[in-house]
Amino acid sequence: MAILDCDAAAAETVAHEIGGFAVATDVTEEASISNAVRSVEAETGPISGAITSAGIVQSPDAPEYLSMEVYDRVYAVNQRGTYLSLRELASHMIPRGKGSLVAVSSVTARRGTPLHAYGPAKAAVTNLVWGLAGEWGRSGIRVNAIEPGYTRTPALQAQIDIGRRDPALLAANTALGRMVESEEVAAVAAFLLSDAASAVTGVSMPVDAGFLEAGSWAPYGGVRASRA
Repeated sequence: MAILDCDAAAAETVAHEIGGFAVATDVTEEASISNAVRSVEAETGPISGAITSAGIVQSPDAPEYLSMEVYDRVYAVNQRGTYLSLRELASHMIPRGKGSLVAVSSVTARRGTPLHAYGPAKAAVTNLVWGLAGEWGRSGIRVNAIEPGYTRTPALQAQIDIGRRDPALLAANTALGRMVESEEVAAVAAFLLSDAASAVTGVSMPVDAGFLEAGSWAPYGGVRASRA
């Protein structure tokens, strides 16, 4: 298994833990992605499945305080980087007539949030997956997405640590009353990549502890108010 990341040291750490290998990759650079995919296939043989999960978060700033530098960087990594990665991977899979791709989107793709770069970029990822599933389906390539809710990743934990996110509020706004764990997202990704999902394509699956479901239930703590 290959781990591709712009942080070479972090990629090496994860690769060592799972018995794989690391390839330094910048998803904002087309040549970097192409070189990385070729390196992986030279090392392991044909790629049959891949997850595109490179992404960066942003602070929930009002538009007048959200710099265009941050805005453009979020799109370059989260949307454009996903597109370039899926396109490169599919170019190797299509001649072989088989492959499975999973893109990490977000529940913010389906809700208005104060993340005015991140949310629209993830909405673009969800829409991209729908289009590519149709584009490549007859070539034997399945393309699906996962829309995680608030997941305790290192990036989100960093936002919590500096006071930009309130974990109690994040948990309260879900049907299950808790945040999502990274392992839960990984389990769904593994399913979508596997032959168990051989008839599944064009799906964007929330893994959100019921964030999308909670809605008006949140003020009641997820419990129906008793009738007088």
